[in-house]
Order: sequence, then structure tokens, then C-alpha cells
Amino acid sequence: MPAHDTPAHDTNVEPQPLYFRKQGQGEPVVILHGLFGSMENLGAQARALAKHFCVYSIDLPNHGRSAHGATMTLSSMAAQVNDWMEAQGLPSASFVGHSLGGKVAMELVLQQPEKCQKLVVLDIAPVHYEPHHTKVFKGLLALNPAQLVSRTDADTQLKREVSEPAVRSFLLKNLVKEAQGFSWRMNLPVIYASYPNLITANTLPETPYEGDVLFIKGGKSDYILEQHRDAIAARFPKAKLRLVSGVGHWLHAEKPEHVAQLVMHFLQH
Repeated sequence: MPAHDTPAHDTNVEPQPLYFRKQGQGEPVVILHGLFGSMENLGAQARALAKHFCVYSIDLPNHGRSAHGATMTLSSMAAQVNDWMEAQGLPSASFVGHSLGGKVAMELVLQQPEKCQKLVVLDIAPVHYEPHHTKVFKGLLALNPAQLVSRTDADTQLKREVSEPAVRSFLLKNLVKEAQGFSWRMNLPVIYASYPNLITANTLPETPYEGDVLFIKGGKSDYILEQHRDAIAARFPKAKLRLVSGVGHWLHAEKPEHVAQLVMHFLQH
């Protein structure tokens, strides 16, 4: 399906378009990816859901093919998604968000609960996290894309800070080939500067969201812990938790069919 650009804005950042892909028919489901990612990261989930729903996969601000802005916060990104929904004529939708995308979805739902039918959060909690991407940022910022000869060259340099091949492959999907060298598709400087805003806790509203919420945790991941139970319950008292054994934070990539089945069952019942 073709992708589209749609203006979105809030009071904190200049108006900018969010890039998205629409597929399938039925009730609307909005999918939001994680930090350093793009809509393609949840492509398997989108294709599975599109058999029963109208699925909108969005590139988050400063990610993928969405426009670059000067700043990023959970609130500003939630506002941009909200404005995008209004531009699409979507009074409400169900949301599926992974990691940072889950945080953005939770922020939107907490601030404007009427916009959400159901919420699925993949391996993230609405809590403050200690910085844990230091080596990733160090490796990425050390690269000079314009001087890269090849992706292999980039991988070799990034390996100095990021040892896992799968993580390097994921990060380097952000490189775009130019006539000479490469460039970053993501807005790396702003993502780096805004990082403290992205790992902060979600809003704690006076009235919690009383709708249906499903958290899906990777069995080997430490992003959702027992100590987060109270923070989740204070915001989402009806939240349920499902565990996918044998996978880490990228549960949707390691067991795509199983995760898709869990999401589908929750949205349909």
C-alpha cells in the first residue's frame, strides 16, 4: 500500500508530517515502533492484523520517513499522533506500541482516553528508566555517514561499541545511500539530545484509564518487572499481562506469530 504524509502539531513543536502506511479493512489499529526504529520493524504484526483490521503503521517523529523536529517528548509525540488521527478522521483507535512506541501510546491514552478503544503495550512500562543506550549513542555519534564507503564499513566501526550483530543491523537500517557516502534517515542529534525526555515516566493522571489494556513481556527482558506493578495499576487498573517465554525485548521479531496471536485475540475479544 502507498504511504502518506499528514501534518501533525502541538503547542511545543513546529507542525510536521508523520509518515504512515495503511493496509487492511475494519476497525482502526495504530502501530507505533520503538527507539531508533521505523514502521518496518513491526511489519509482521501489521500484516497479520491487516487481515481483520484497518492498520495504520506510523513512523514516529524524527524516525523513519517522518519529518525532523527540534525536540521530542512523550507528550509532544502523543500530541502529534493525536493530530494525525484528527487529520485522518479517526475519532478513536486501538493502539499497539513497542518500547518507545508503547510509551507514546500510553501517554496519548492517559491524556486523551476517549481516543483509545484498546491498548497493547509490547515490553515497556510507564516508569522512569535509567539510561541504557550509552554505548549505542557513542557508536552512532562516532560515525560520519558522509565518509562511509559501505555498510560493511559502518558495521565495522559500530562494532567498537555495539557487539551484537543483530543490534548493529537494526541500527544501520537508518543509513540512506547518497551519491557519495551515506546519511542518517533518523534525526540522530535530536534523538540523542531528547533521550532524557524519552525514558521518563508516563503521566500519572488524576483519573486512571479504565479501558482494556494488555502488556506483553519478553520472558528474558527486564523492561517490565514486578516492581513496576504499582505504576502500571495506578494508570491502567484493568491491565493484563502476558509473558512470551524465551525472548528478549524484541519479542515481536523473535516470535512474530505468537505475539501476533496474542495481540489479535486481545483486540477481537
